[in-house]
Amino acid sequence: MEDWKRILAQSITKPKDLAKHLGVDPQEVEAVVGPYPMRITPTVLSTIKEKGDAIWKQVVPEAIEMDDIDAPDDPLEEDTDSPVPHLVHRYPDRALLMVTNQCPIYCRFCTRKRLVGKPGFLKKGELDRAIAYLHEHTEVRDVILSGGDPLLLPDYLIERILKALRTIPHLELIRFGTRVPGTLPQRITPELCEIMKQYHPIYMNLHFNHPDELTPEVKKACGRLADTGIPLGAQTVLLKGVNDDPEIMKQLMHQLLLARVKPYYLYQADLTKGTNHFRTTVETGLRIIQALQGHTSGMAVPHFVIDAPGGGGKIPLLPNEYLLNLNEEGALLKNYENKTYHYPQPNETRTRELPMVDTTTPPALCSNGARDAF
Repeated sequence: MEDWKRILAQSITKPKDLAKHLGVDPQEVEAVVGPYPMRITPTVLSTIKEKGDAIWKQVVPEAIEMDDIDAPDDPLEEDTDSPVPHLVHRYPDRALLMVTNQCPIYCRFCTRKRLVGKPGFLKKGELDRAIAYLHEHTEVRDVILSGGDPLLLPDYLIERILKALRTIPHLELIRFGTRVPGTLPQRITPELCEIMKQYHPIYMNLHFNHPDELTPEVKKACGRLADTGIPLGAQTVLLKGVNDDPEIMKQLMHQLLLARVKPYYLYQADLTKGTNHFRTTVETGLRIIQALQGHTSGMAVPHFVIDAPGGGGKIPLLPNEYLLNLNEEGALLKNYENKTYHYPQPNETRTRELPMVDTTTPPALCSNGARDAF
């Protein structure tokens, strides 16, 4: 058995084992893991410092999950946008292919809580149907492999899927959505990386929610993927009691960049049944973005988005304090230091546009008169 499979097999999946390691009431957990399975890998278990901490909240089942019975199972209506089994085609030029229901851990806030943990993976006939659909739809240039977690598939199945996708002439990009590097870093083997190299361009969006998840071992796994030539982005879910604090979020973003992972999306938590105790106000996310913007590198500032209920797709949000006024004369702007600036609109009667005007203190200039690009 491969090393990563052996380690995955050591994960906590039963209430009695959870009670032995973390001292929880097994009967309370039993009622939850029936409908909502549990899996905690040794890597994740080792990062739990105390009961109720940020890692604990993400993976340890709680009775409150069963109280949330009125929310929808599929708030994003992915099933409605599925023309063939396992394929979601919502946006014009990209599609989502769900290749397995298995994950290295089962996040208590998962938006696909209705699906994850069930046995099986994408069968050959199902893959053939998805590939046939993608061949016919020449507008699709980008496919995201998701699930579950696609990196839990064995190497030969990953290669089968990649090889099939690369038969589609108009398909340009292949992306993976995965939490494996942060929860089962042993899976990022040299053999897996060699397979990936053959099917570029491949991108990966990795899921991280708290800086404690970026252990040295996890950073090494991210580095192996980056050395394979895979650009890495990070997707983070805003979670009450986990990362709904500007300083924690800044630490996470900095640790991601050190691991060569570019912060990409910060998601407002979805309205999924069994997860609503994790939701924060929208204002919380806006305050976090405002605390990051200008106070750290722009590379460390993700896009804050709401995946709109009812299948509306990702909608980006920014603090509205930045744009104070906009008319035909120009834009009145406020920066992170609460200084205001006026940017003039272009005037067809002028030979050139007016320069940016700082209504408070002149900005620092480089020696050539241009602003530094930070």
